[in-house]
Amino acid sequence: MLNRAASRLTLKPYSEAAVVEAARSALAEVGGRVSIGFAFASGHYQPFLPDFLELLTLHAHIPILAGCSGSGLIGTNREAEQDPGFSLMLLNIPETQLHVAELSADAAESPPAVLRHLAGVPPGEVDAWLAFCDPFGFPVEPWLTNWNQAYPGIPVIGGLSSAPPGNEEEEVFVFHNRKTLSPGSIVLVGLKGGLTVRPLLSQGCRPIGEPFTVTGTDGNLVLALGGKPAYTSLAEAFESLDDREKSLAQGNLFAGLASSEYIQEFKRGDFLIRAILGADAQSGAVALGAFPRVGQTLQWQVRDRLAADDDLRTTLLREKSRRPQPFASLVFACNGRGQELFGEPNHDAHALKQIMGGHPSAGCFCNGEIAPIGPSNFVHGYAVSMALLA
Repeated sequence: MLNRAASRLTLKPYSEAAVVEAARSALAEVGGRVSIGFAFASGHYQPFLPDFLELLTLHAHIPILAGCSGSGLIGTNREAEQDPGFSLMLLNIPETQLHVAELSADAAESPPAVLRHLAGVPPGEVDAWLAFCDPFGFPVEPWLTNWNQAYPGIPVIGGLSSAPPGNEEEEVFVFHNRKTLSPGSIVLVGLKGGLTVRPLLSQGCRPIGEPFTVTGTDGNLVLALGGKPAYTSLAEAFESLDDREKSLAQGNLFAGLASSEYIQEFKRGDFLIRAILGADAQSGAVALGAFPRVGQTLQWQVRDRLAADDDLRTTLLREKSRRPQPFASLVFACNGRGQELFGEPNHDAHALKQIMGGHPSAGCFCNGEIAPIGPSNFVHGYAVSMALLA
């Protein structure tokens, strides 16, 4: 049977009529049968969540519903960074097995075997996970470290819920079916068979200078690269830029840590991008928001709107060459992207439509994005991650 999808982006204050209309029209478009629904709502909807979830479930005939809050919303060819409203995706995927798991903060750092037991799914029974997380109180990175061992090589794509600045911790939410999860929780949807979930990640950086082997570390400090002080390498990479590039790079330099040492020629997408927390010319050390390893390859990176645009388009073009083409996508963009980074609205949504076509799309702006690099999954910042459903 043919997989089908429908999405709706409703940019209105909460009203029963608006929710019912979106649910019913999307249901009709998807053929009257729904396997699962995903929804993303602005913080304005928090006081109405019980009714909102009830109406979606009832009028779209959704057997499984999962999603979270977003400081902004993403739909097909459209981003709304401050408007009240919601983004909805309905999938009719009759040959796909679906599994849902909820985890609390208390269980997040459990050993891999315990995580598998709590999820209730053996590794061979899931091809990919979609994740929606409340980042306040849930230790995402420690959880991912163990989850990668519990489900080795299985991609996780998703986002950390967000809300507009202010009382963000009180206004974020994650939900499953008609229930809002307790603060500091995560809901995961596992998919098996019937479709292909292709993860796409754009970290918005371009490499500068040359890749070096890490030859000295102390915790999160890089002491030496290729036998010379790490600070010297960073300074040389910066000096290799022209005056315009130097101006853009001010405050936008990052470290790229190679995901694998078995790559002949490194390119974008092979590096995990992490922040530079500080640098000391006297000692030669550079502090990172990560723990580099001796023997790991590191290349300095610069992030700006031009690099972010080029990185996303290059990544999308690479995906466009693959078959089959996606019939739907879920999109998770950092809340530091959008107009703040690009100076114009709808950048990521427009790029997705221009290159991959106008398939149904839904998602939100996040506090962090989850996607794999190589065989392991990571939390990213200033990135956009996508689950392309093909």
